[in-house]
Amino acid sequence: GPGVNRRLKYISLAVLVVQNASLILSIRYVRTLPGDRFFTTSAVVMAEVLKVLTCLLIVLLQKRFNLKETAFLLFDSIVVQYKDTLKLAVPSLIYTLQNNLQYIAISNLPAATFQVTYQLKILTTALFSVMMLRKSLSRVQWVSLLLLFGGVAIVQVQQEGKKEASVSDSSGQNYTAGLVAVVISCLSSGFAGVYFEKILKGSSASVWMRNVQLGIFGMALGMLGLWWNDGAAVAEHGFLFGYTGMVWCVIFNQAFGGLLVAVVVKYADNILKGFATSFSIIVSTVASIHLFGFHVDLLFTAGAGLVIGAVYMYSLPKAPGGSSSPSSSSLSSSASSASPRTDGGEEMEAFLPKSVMVK
Repeated sequence: GPGVNRRLKYISLAVLVVQNASLILSIRYVRTLPGDRFFTTSAVVMAEVLKVLTCLLIVLLQKRFNLKETAFLLFDSIVVQYKDTLKLAVPSLIYTLQNNLQYIAISNLPAATFQVTYQLKILTTALFSVMMLRKSLSRVQWVSLLLLFGGVAIVQVQQEGKKEASVSDSSGQNYTAGLVAVVISCLSSGFAGVYFEKILKGSSASVWMRNVQLGIFGMALGMLGLWWNDGAAVAEHGFLFGYTGMVWCVIFNQAFGGLLVAVVVKYADNILKGFATSFSIIVSTVASIHLFGFHVDLLFTAGAGLVIGAVYMYSLPKAPGGSSSPSSSSLSSSASSASPRTDGGEEMEAFLPKSVMVK
């Protein structure tokens, strides 16, 4: 009944918060540890491999482990409908770039700063949605986007001031590089997300199949990035150089975080996703205080508060009769009605729209 569904919503929300916060903190941790540094480019490839394997397993599961049928479906989806697959090369290229940028950013910025600045992707996503999907935003949403920008700016100013105070920072962190990486990452993230949404709307392929297609490009592009950036070093030290248990945890986290978001968006709405983002900002900030001796002052609190408020405002339901575009509202309602909840062991089916299950 509705109780189970609500519980699922909040469980997926809690998992998303933990995933979001732990990913940032653990990347930060493994990148600042003494000892052999693993190649981040290889970690990006590894996460893609895990993602593809997981999705293939799920597709296989849906075909009741019928290898022949699964292979045929894969061949049809990926090779026969190659135009469809090629469309995904664009977001895939961007995601690969972005995963690498994320490592650069986190290696050069304090975790809390990264978290808050990264929220600019809500702004870029909104702008690309308006431009590419012809979405319309309510006045409250536009105000919230401005608040978001203000909050991020305040945090940046506060960090800039702190940087002046500790110029003799010996950890080899390049603040400007980190900042540029975040900004490019936010721009590319916004574009890729909207482009992906556009493709998903115009097709019947399942989320899992889409992720297999994305992952194939992701692995190829990731390998290219690896060769370009660390080719000689990897040849000398090996692909898995510097991998520790903790590094594997980060890679698993990154791989399943990506798939988790796809699932959460099916179950929970954007309001909850916004909550998850803001909660994880607070969680990582608090954790940073304990783990990395990050000092929170009034300015940071004000900036982070603004960001959290903005995320909440942006995800408030639009007032009826507002400027909500009919396409977006009808889409969300059809998505929720298209997932039959059966009491059997078919939870997997609930993640997929009807059109997929008919096949």
